Amino acid sequence: MNRKGLAILMRTRMIPNNLSISPEEAIRTQPHIGNKQPDGKSNNPSFQKELKVVQESMHSAIALSKTDVVNPILSEFSEDYLSLSAENRRELLVGLSQEYDVNRKQVRELIQQYLVLEAPSGEKSRASFLEEESLSSAFYRTERNLRHALQPKYEVLFDRLNTHPGGLKFLTILRTDILSILAEENVASLRALDSYLKEKFVTWLSPAALELHHITWDDSASLLEKIVAYEAVHPISNLTDLKRRLGLGRRCFGYLHPAIPGEPLIFIEVALLKDVAETIQEVLWDDPPAPESEAACALFYSISSTQPGLAGINLGKFLIKRVIELVKRDMPHISTFATLSPIPGFVQWLRSKLASQKKLAEAETESTLHSPSEDRPVSTFRENILRPEEEKALLDSAVDLTYGNNGVEVMWNLLSSTNCEWTDSERLLSALQAPLMRLCARYLLQEKKRGKALDSVANFHLQNGAMVERLNWMADKSEKGLHQSGGIMVNYVYRLDKIEENAQSYFSGGHIQASYNLQHHLQPQNEE
Repeated sequence: MNRKGLAILMRTRMIPNNLSISPEEAIRTQPHIGNKQPDGKSNNPSFQKELKVVQESMHSAIALSKTDVVNPILSEFSEDYLSLSAENRRELLVGLSQEYDVNRKQVRELIQQYLVLEAPSGEKSRASFLEEESLSSAFYRTERNLRHALQPKYEVLFDRLNTHPGGLKFLTILRTDILSILAEENVASLRALDSYLKEKFVTWLSPAALELHHITWDDSASLLEKIVAYEAVHPISNLTDLKRRLGLGRRCFGYLHPAIPGEPLIFIEVALLKDVAETIQEVLWDDPPAPESEAACALFYSISSTQPGLAGINLGKFLIKRVIELVKRDMPHISTFATLSPIPGFVQWLRSKLASQKKLAEAETESTLHSPSEDRPVSTFRENILRPEEEKALLDSAVDLTYGNNGVEVMWNLLSSTNCEWTDSERLLSALQAPLMRLCARYLLQEKKRGKALDSVANFHLQNGAMVERLNWMADKSEKGLHQSGGIMVNYVYRLDKIEENAQSYFSGGHIQASYNLQHHLQPQNEE
């Protein structure tokens, strides 16, 4: 084994445990403050600075004006912050959000001044012109003062850290902690601070500030370690797997920022294939791959974020578009750009639906025992999750097993099993295929939150201009794939001439572009 391989093995866990980074998004993260800090330091009290000392250095970093004085204080503050306990971090961050918030008294006074100003009349005489100029100046001056007053004072700290060596990375750690606190409690001032810091990140991490880097085996061991450690969709099992993903017929691209050298903020893995893949097995395990000259499809099969503190910032949108442009430029024979994506929320959504229908059915059964049939209320929340022929097939396939008295119970019990034993039965697989594919199409195309797709990965690709092309049965038989999506995966397709149109249609009206084959799953029985 060469030195690079040994370094990666020594310093990286090859199969990451449930990282706090969700698939494809850089989409969604669940950061937390625990016994280990984001930089790997311990919360051991012997390493902790007193909260008051760290607060004082933070106050100085905001108040002082001379750069040559502020820089060492910023270094001291960021280093000392990392040694604080979780509770002290919380106290410092909440204090920052409240003490350096907008001065609302000043804002109210300026608004009152603005409201009493007399608007210019629009007359053209010399005297009136001078008067109007004076009035306009008063308006501009008050508006300028109001804009300044609406800026929270912690903006100074953020801006100074952003230009300080290591400061951008530190700010991602800071936001990771903020998100962790907000996941536990709703602190209004801290939520406002987080929103403001998120807007700052969007500005700082504009496409112009990011470098698209083609990651290969020739890159440094430290960078490759991060690819292994942060791969959030399909864990990299060993060095051979890593080399395969960076080798012939495969590409890996990442966004780098000069302030965080050698560490991609987000990276995407691409397979060059003859056709759009239907299973993840053929993407990860086909060896050798088809010659690149025969490839007609660039398939995006994994997008992972490395920074939990950048949750909610859509770096993937810019990454996908730039990768498409690069691949199209270097390989004009590639005509199809698609994904093979997980559906992480499907089974959870379906189990919730099944559970509620089970309860309603039990309540109606209880009502039947006490009320004449003509007086029984019919719940408006009852729905036929399963079609009659689907329920019959399920009950017939489970006739020798104790999975339930009706189709809803059978499906709920099967999807709730910890070892997914239903995948070992051809009869059960056959009976489940039609309802699960139909319900998955409904989940992707019809289930929404605030007018957008309920599934986080679907929302990510749709807002980037993709269309939903095809569902693939038993495409991911891993434990994670079975528990999250019943083994189903989905192909999203990026049609180059429709990307902007699709994105705008989805953004403005929540309209989801989908192929006929996918929509066909949702057609009523009498139309099929």
